[in-house]
Amino acid sequence: MRRTKIVATLGPATTTPESIEDLIRAGVDVVRLNFSHGTHEEHTARAQLVRELARKVGRVVGILCDLQGPKLRIARFREGKVWLQNGAPFILDAALPADAGTSERVGLGYKELIHDVNAGDELWLDDGRIVLGVEAVMGQEIHTCVLSGGYLSNNKGLNRRGGGLSAEALTDKDREDIKAAAKLNADFLAISFPRTADDVHEARRLLVEAGGNAAIVAKIERAETVEPPERDEIILAADIIMIARGDLGVEIGDAKLPKVQKSLISRARTLNRAVITATQMMETMIENPIPTRAEVFDVANAVIDGSDAVMLSGETATGKHPARVVATMAAICEEAEQSIDIRQVDHRLENYFERIDEGIAMATIYAANHMGVQAIAALTESGSTPLWMSRVRSGIPIYALASSDETARRVSLYRGVYPVKLHEPLKDPKMANRQAVELLIEEGIVEAGDLVIVTKGDLMGTKGGTNQMKILRVGEHHNG
Repeated sequence: MRRTKIVATLGPATTTPESIEDLIRAGVDVVRLNFSHGTHEEHTARAQLVRELARKVGRVVGILCDLQGPKLRIARFREGKVWLQNGAPFILDAALPADAGTSERVGLGYKELIHDVNAGDELWLDDGRIVLGVEAVMGQEIHTCVLSGGYLSNNKGLNRRGGGLSAEALTDKDREDIKAAAKLNADFLAISFPRTADDVHEARRLLVEAGGNAAIVAKIERAETVEPPERDEIILAADIIMIARGDLGVEIGDAKLPKVQKSLISRARTLNRAVITATQMMETMIENPIPTRAEVFDVANAVIDGSDAVMLSGETATGKHPARVVATMAAICEEAEQSIDIRQVDHRLENYFERIDEGIAMATIYAANHMGVQAIAALTESGSTPLWMSRVRSGIPIYALASSDETARRVSLYRGVYPVKLHEPLKDPKMANRQAVELLIEEGIVEAGDLVIVTKGDLMGTKGGTNQMKILRVGEHHNG
């Protein structure tokens, strides 16, 4: 059973009910709605369709709304694209009309760039395919020399090597999009280019004010956010982090990405946060029916490093083989998981647990790893207990028994956690143990003689109330 979750982006290739259902059947756990494209009405309709089809298929699928963030982009060219010759001069002109670009100059979507750069800086455009060296800033013009040329087309992204751009994380568009995400009842909300924990807190505040309850995903894509203290502050402010390797790689250099990826995953798990690894994971499958071996290794390494989820972007949004790429990624994840030391139990052994439910979670997974337990059934209202359990490497499946759809969808992203939506709440604590085991039997998860651990609270239905752990043997569980 695959433990690592798969996030897939919807787009032109996955708009029909048939294509979305194929994605779900192939193994998608969370779908991503990219708010850089489309209208609120389109996203709302897509979210509704996903949930209808997930119910039809009998699976729990979360909805992630990804905010566009600041437009760190050039403007447009008269002819759509230009050729930039190595060594040629090129001007970024904040005063130029948006669609008046030529081979000599182009306008800026991010006009504040003129205040953020100095002579000697490098600007990387289109994910580093074009590199410009800044020679001087004159009024509204940034004079550069083309260090690495090629074709440059409309609205391509730009980054300053080393980071340091002052663009605010939340734009006016983002603020309106947050309201739309709350209205469609998003399960996850991704914040693009956060600079500090304050950006994450602000997004959460706006979401709550709009009536939303989504888990906040902080996308790590600025150079200044990969080192302490900013790194830890952002991780703790968020519920989940996404390692957005495209813009991040441009800012810090691709050679540093593997080390940074491992560090971010490890740190997030230590701080009890989930992690999504994203960007160009199986990009060649946009066109091709099979991945490269390098892509196979990339996905496998993200799994071995401890990612909760791996994400597909263009592969499922615009690619030729959306369902196939999901199935292929699922197979790679399963194989990679076989190589992991699943009985590692040194997670936070030196730490003091401040909450009772956290202590129960750690005790449960430690006992399960040392007793041959077949499954864990966690009755949960908030999803916190399954999250804590999932921070410890284990091959034991954690079934999150949730009475609410929202909680079931939230835990859909956690590694090794499988959401089970209860038909009705288990209200009687004396009967809950037996009922939980019976449910696992009905699903074919356990059989007579298997050991099961059930976690729950004295006050059923209370968030943060987990205070019990019970070990039961199937067939002897009827007395609770």
